[in-house]
Amino acid sequence: MRYEWKDKVVLITGASSGIGRALALALGRRGSRVGLLARRAEVLIELAGEVERAGGKALALAADVRDAGEMKKAAERVREQWGHVDVLVANAGMSTTTAGADLDAAEAGDVISINVIGVVNSVAAVLPSMIERGGGHLVAISSLAAYRGLPKSGAYSASKAAVSTLFESLRVDLRKRGIAVTVIHPGFIRTPMTAGRKKRLPFLLEVDDAACRILRAIERRARTYAFPWQLAAVVRLLKHVPNALYDRIASNSSFRD
Repeated sequence: MRYEWKDKVVLITGASSGIGRALALALGRRGSRVGLLARRAEVLIELAGEVERAGGKALALAADVRDAGEMKKAAERVREQWGHVDVLVANAGMSTTTAGADLDAAEAGDVISINVIGVVNSVAAVLPSMIERGGGHLVAISSLAAYRGLPKSGAYSASKAAVSTLFESLRVDLRKRGIAVTVIHPGFIRTPMTAGRKKRLPFLLEVDDAACRILRAIERRARTYAFPWQLAAVVRLLKHVPNALYDRIASNSSFRD
């Protein structure tokens, strides 16, 4: 049966740029009602206009995912506007490229706070009403970096591993509640987060392509979806490589810069 996005209510965190922005515009073209959440109000207002010109409806929600109170209020605004939230896409995140020898506690704390606590706050803001309705879909944008600790990406890899594990637990706990749970593991996407890398990123995808793939995974109610398949296959293989061999491979890989 064809999945119908028209009039679906979708709340996207980190909607102001990158994957979040591309998802918002793709959903607008499908006629969805989209809650756009990020910290930059002026950018969200502009994006809301683009979503509506594309054929959808949009609500700009300036909030910080690290603040549970702000997230709860934002979710309440969506429900006041449209009655409920069908799909949450917990997309807000940040990345750093810092060698382990230069570990910075504040920087790592920011990554984990946004990437992990932000996801927890986002889920907590919508889950009670989904349980009450007996339906909904929780989607987390994790990363292929969740599979192993990548060089110069300790905090980022740890944060994405935490998100993937959190959503696996939620999937098990919510399976009889009518709530679907999906974890997306993208590889390298051409977004502001990947800009400035010195070396060529393998299997780099355009953001609109990534958004379409993610929406298809949501339509299938996939438990997990990792892409592109070539890089996902490599990363899955590396997960089972002995630690000593992995250390040698990773320390000389293109992920270092």
